[in-house]
Amino acid sequence: MIEFSYARAEDTPAAIRLSSAAAHPKYLGGGTNLVDLMRETVEQPDALVDVTGLSSAIEARDDGSLLIGAAAKNTAVAADRAVRTRFPMLSRALLAGASGQIRNMATVGGNILQRTRCSYFYDDASRCNKRAPGAGCDAIDGFNRYHAILGASPACVATHPSDMCVALAALDAIVHLEGLNGQRTMKLVDFHRLPGGRPDVETELETHELITAIELPALRFAARSTYRKVRDRASYAFALVSVAAALDLDADGKVRDVRLAMGGVAHKPWRAWKAESALRGQQATPGNFRAAAEAELAEASGLRDNMFKIELARRVIEAVLSELAGEFA
Repeated sequence: MIEFSYARAEDTPAAIRLSSAAAHPKYLGGGTNLVDLMRETVEQPDALVDVTGLSSAIEARDDGSLLIGAAAKNTAVAADRAVRTRFPMLSRALLAGASGQIRNMATVGGNILQRTRCSYFYDDASRCNKRAPGAGCDAIDGFNRYHAILGASPACVATHPSDMCVALAALDAIVHLEGLNGQRTMKLVDFHRLPGGRPDVETELETHELITAIELPALRFAARSTYRKVRDRASYAFALVSVAAALDLDADGKVRDVRLAMGGVAHKPWRAWKAESALRGQQATPGNFRAAAEAELAEASGLRDNMFKIELARRVIEAVLSELAGEFA
């Protein structure tokens, strides 16, 4: 049995103080991922600092931006009127994730920090560099249908499981952080790390640092956005490939601007910078959408069981962008 202390933080300074008093602490939000990991002894904290009492406010600002407290529940964010009207891709991504019961418990901060669902990571009889650095990676030659096609390394081919984070990556979200060294902000696209040789180091969080809020900058054309998730079953399954997209066309049907991110394909939410660049200034046609997808996936590399993901990703990108372009007709 894992022995640990438990304390509920009244505010952010108290949370940081309680965390810094322990050797191996963890912040506890909804617990929908952390508790599972503790059951499997993947995580073995000596202290849990409950941060569910911190800010859960959703502030819609006059300039079109949004500030979401890290303790906000996924259900509340998905249902919020400002989220649904200004950033519908985020609402749809949240509703595509997990079950209603889990969304009622899961917090925004915890969603960002959830760890991979790779079965080898959860199985302590398997070699996993993320769980035990230097052990090896059984997924590379094992069953790897759900694993990465972009940004992987010889040390790890796991994927990030979040739907919400794919939308946040597309929306240029900013993570607000507070720790022993004070407050700072960071773009979400820079917050998660690719595996390299240290897949156990998953984010840029400093020791005892806490996510306090997520900021969505104003983006006028994000009101015309969507999220599509392709998975093996319709309920409670992680993405094989998902796409978050927003599209802005001019009067001549050319792409004025675009935001595009993918999930289920990499160790982190994957912002499709190359596809975006290839699309700007081009006619909004299926052929150009597919060419942009091919540019993004030019360096994709499949494993034995997931080669299909490369073509699947191309098709989903093309389909989602075509759907959004159709709304302009």
